[in-house]
Amino acid sequence: MKHSLLIFLLAISTVINSASSCDRSGGPASGSKKTESNNDNKDTMNRKIKISINSKTFTATLLDNNSAKALIEMLPMTIEMVELNGNEKFFDLSKNLPINSSNPGIIKNGDIMLYGSRTLVLFYKAFSTSYSYTKIGSVEDTAGLATALGSGTIKVVFEAD
Repeated sequence: MKHSLLIFLLAISTVINSASSCDRSGGPASGSKKTESNNDNKDTMNRKIKISINSKTFTATLLDNNSAKALIEMLPMTIEMVELNGNEKFFDLSKNLPINSSNPGIIKNGDIMLYGSRTLVLFYKAFSTSYSYTKIGSVEDTAGLATALGSGTIKVVFEAD
């Protein structure tokens, strides 16, 4: 009998503790901690940057990830981006940035990515890839981007908007 009473009290205690940590909708109460996963490749932090190439200026939106935040800390910067494969320009940064690389499968025109931990890449043509990158953001309106970047090494200015 004592054993049955002890089990009954333990069950009641568990139910009371569970109920006190939930609100009426069954979710965590407002005082409870709720953890959510942060998808580094999807959430924008509404941080705009300007990318100037010769007399043309493009606006890009950066993602809410540690790589983008570290890049913003380096702005403004004027860099000489080197042509590669007829679809991208790249520049090796002076320091490593945080990475969370994955294979995107498809690169889109205007993607701004990090290859490894310090190679900044600006893509101006879409294509399939087997390489892994950390996505930093993307150019909003890519009309004229390929023409502005041209076929060789070019000076590009990145600055906070």
